[in-house]
Amino acid sequence: MSLSMCLLLALLLMTALPARAELSLMMVEQPGCSHCAAWDAQIAPAYPLTPEGRAAPLIRQQLRAPLPQGVTLDRPAVFTPTFILLRDGSEAARIEGHPGEDFFWGLLGGMLDRSDPDWRNPTPD
Repeated sequence: MSLSMCLLLALLLMTALPARAELSLMMVEQPGCSHCAAWDAQIAPAYPLTPEGRAAPLIRQQLRAPLPQGVTLDRPAVFTPTFILLRDGSEAARIEGHPGEDFFWGLLGGMLDRSDPDWRNPTPD
């Protein structure tokens, strides 16, 4: 097979495969929020080291600040903390409040499973 045929075949395969969704977890917080402080103490240090944290990196957002460009929510956050799973910048799911360390991971895992069933299998860079 010629080099040009190999390149054409590779290009066709790349365009035929769907692009993987970009996931992120937006934490809506505000100064003085005791539940935000509890999440920061209990979960924040480990979060980026977990499969969940690698699949959906954390973005912090102040409650009354404008949303980052390209972010679309189903409805505004009212409570802090609110954890909003973003899929390609759009809200896919949310957790309102801090349910505690024992429940947070299960709830987040369920949100990730529904948003991207293959999130546990990262694509190589």
